[in-house]
Amino acid sequence: MLQRQSLRALFGATALALSLAAQPVLADSIFTPTSDVFQGRVSAAGAERGQPVYPGSGAVISGEGLVPGQQITLMRGTSVLNADGPLTVDDEGKISFELTVDDAASTGLQPIVVIAENPAAATVVDLKVSPQIPVSNEDRFDIASEAVTAGLYQVALSTESNALFVTAAVGRPPVRESALIKIDPETLETIASTTPEAAPARPDGSDGGVFAVYGVDVDDANGNVWVTNTRQNTIAVYSQEDLSLVKQFEPGDVNHARDVVVDETRGHAYASATGSDVIEVFDTATLDKLEPITVPSQLRGEEFSVMSLALDEEGGTLVTVSLSTPEAAIIDLDSGEARVIALTGAVSASGASYDPQDGLIFVASQGTDNLLIVDAESGEVLHDVEVGAGALNVTFDPVGRNAYVSNRGAGTLTVVSTEGEIVANLDNGSFPNQARATADGTIYAVNKSMGENDPKGDRIWRIQPVAE
Repeated sequence: MLQRQSLRALFGATALALSLAAQPVLADSIFTPTSDVFQGRVSAAGAERGQPVYPGSGAVISGEGLVPGQQITLMRGTSVLNADGPLTVDDEGKISFELTVDDAASTGLQPIVVIAENPAAATVVDLKVSPQIPVSNEDRFDIASEAVTAGLYQVALSTESNALFVTAAVGRPPVRESALIKIDPETLETIASTTPEAAPARPDGSDGGVFAVYGVDVDDANGNVWVTNTRQNTIAVYSQEDLSLVKQFEPGDVNHARDVVVDETRGHAYASATGSDVIEVFDTATLDKLEPITVPSQLRGEEFSVMSLALDEEGGTLVTVSLSTPEAAIIDLDSGEARVIALTGAVSASGASYDPQDGLIFVASQGTDNLLIVDAESGEVLHDVEVGAGALNVTFDPVGRNAYVSNRGAGTLTVVSTEGEIVANLDNGSFPNQARATADGTIYAVNKSMGENDPKGDRIWRIQPVAE
């Protein structure tokens, strides 16, 4: 959730409201000793772990790292949420407050003012109220799915090998459970699987786990599979034929590597270095690292943080979005120049896709649960569509002319036309993670799980529109 600091100067009216609505002021002055910064972290989330907050559902505001004994008041506008009195921070520096969001609540980021006393400080936490889009029109699609393994992340299709390649990784560092999996696109059965090699020890000398795999794309020109090793800040190349390791790049070659896309026309692979403004570039024949592409933010004092990558190989265009700023970038691959445009209505954008036919950029944003459809030339936002909680990734089908949005929190795959209309909303299992459209209009998708024995978790999906 987004937080904004140093707000004490804004709370003259709030202090008056508190004195009337909460409890009598016990000190001689309302201007008690203050702290230079708000110590600790406060967040707002669903009442059940990993679940969205909808109108009429429960939510929890929790804090940690606060000052023990500190008194906390929560406000939305002039309404005190904890009307029975301030919350007292426990000896471990924590608080927890449950509330019910009313049925008439507006969707979006709702600012909750967090006011502390002893010492005095204030901050704002955003409570995200998500739209609840019902499942619809599933009969318009032929949908098949099969269980694979734990921790699925991304999927890519090789037409030359007639195989899907899927990445999987479980847990936080040191990650010890990971696999690159080869799957039959017709039966969705696993053909082969390999475990990445052991990674170097961590900086503190502890076990480094394995070079876990996350992002994936195929290079049919050279018979390879490219993957990102996010935890080791690097990438690797495997053989499509037998999943043997072709090359493991050195840790640190790609900062927090997320996506990788292969441009067979130019013989390049592009990897997004999330947390930075850099897209690293590699030669797919020699496997050498080349000069990177830098994407400068147009916002003063801010840095573009590259996320998803969408490639128009024929047109020589690469599109990406920024997690840290409301921006997208259109990159001319022949010149390496990046043109950055503003994204009004995007918070924590993560997914990107591109339609070269109509010059449209599709942006999925986790923070605002929406899909933006943007004119790439003018930068105008043509449509802003609420698609569901945690809109994480998006892919565009050039045959059916629809975008497919993976909504991680909602558990759905929302199908949206280029005119901004929801065509269908499909059940996509627990925590949808990514979908990828192929040249014939078939969509392949993967989702994660809520834990062991989740019948809707860790599945590969094949989704095909039914001919009308």
